[in-house]
Amino acid sequence: METSLNKLTLRRQILNERSRIGEKSRREADRAIRETLLDQPWVQMAGLVAAYWSTGTEPATHGLIFSLWKHGTTVILPVLLPDGDLDWAVYDGPDSLAPGPYGIMQPVDTRRGVDTIRTAALVIVPALGVDRSTGVRLGRGGGSYDRALARVGPNVPTVALLHEGELLDGIPVEPHDQPVRYAALPSGIYATSVTGSA
Repeated sequence: METSLNKLTLRRQILNERSRIGEKSRREADRAIRETLLDQPWVQMAGLVAAYWSTGTEPATHGLIFSLWKHGTTVILPVLLPDGDLDWAVYDGPDSLAPGPYGIMQPVDTRRGVDTIRTAALVIVPALGVDRSTGVRLGRGGGSYDRALARVGPNVPTVALLHEGELLDGIPVEPHDQPVRYAALPSGIYATSVTGSA
């Protein structure tokens, strides 16, 4: 994929390509990402995981979140604030969610505050793409996850979930952009250059 494009053009291109992925291929990809992540010791050992409830053509997180929760992991999910920042609340099974802004499901549990993400042992975030060398993620443009990632410690594994073809070279970088340490794709987990050892 050509990546010497501005972010807006790149977002449109990736969203267009995502819309062409067939349902069977999507389910297989979602399962591969989930199983690969759940096999990682640093995922299995994480007592508190910050994740997100996927929507639309994003790689699905519902099964991953449920599996982590059933395993005894505390999972926190974002609650979008009016200023675009992310508060966090605990996931306590599928019945603990209700539609929030833009129809995105979010927990109804007590909000824990924007700084709660600082205590997470693993952070899983959405992305449209990740730069394989810098770790910079291409988001939707709202900046919510860049603010959240800025609060995460440097040694905490941060993972963006992607479809094949979305690990890129040359994503344009802006001063507020926060890198991730890993990209999880159906073909495996890839460390970016910001990764030391997890």
